[in-house]
Amino acid sequence: MSATPSGKRIVVAVTGASGALYAVRLLKATLEAGVDVELVVSDYGKRLLIEECDLNLKTQDLGSWLDERYGPVKRRGTLTLNSAHDLGAGIASGSQRWDGMAVVPCSMKTLSSIACGASANLIERAADVTLKERRPLVLVPRETPLNVIQLENLVRVARAGAAVVPAMPAFYDAPQSFEDLADFIAGRVLSLLDVPHDLVRPWKGDPSDSGCLAGE
Repeated sequence: MSATPSGKRIVVAVTGASGALYAVRLLKATLEAGVDVELVVSDYGKRLLIEECDLNLKTQDLGSWLDERYGPVKRRGTLTLNSAHDLGAGIASGSQRWDGMAVVPCSMKTLSSIACGASANLIERAADVTLKERRPLVLVPRETPLNVIQLENLVRVARAGAAVVPAMPAFYDAPQSFEDLADFIAGRVLSLLDVPHDLVRPWKGDPSDSGCLAGE
């Protein structure tokens, strides 16, 4: 792949949990940051993109769709779309180099497969490789409420080295749109992947706070 300003290569996977907007805002920001993106979308992830974002990867180019939806996007990074069924793809091997992986949104099925080390598709295999090669893996689960099995799976992936970032955007920055909420999560993911961004305003505390409340 051609060199980009950031020199980074990131795997982004999209699965069938609700929250397609989190994925497209992450992709937009990652490409704008000059990162090469290896994109993998599950079958239900493709359905999700159609139903929630009116994006059909079979007939639409993601870059053109981003331009139409958000205006001209300054893409400095490159995008490669991989089939989720292609276990012979480059990112199925630890000998390939990439700087981290994010699964956004991460379905409970995909979480379960990663937690038990299954590699039935390219998303699961790439996540397994990311963990075994000690590279950053960020999972963005989007499910509520959670049962005990799901909670235990979250603990298992965290113990294995993954960062769990539930799709729980903050409100301290007074978001004005759904895109603002999605950008908060995208920013947290990018920070964990060590990709510079300006999506999240760092919390600096309340300047009127003396530092301690009586009785605390």
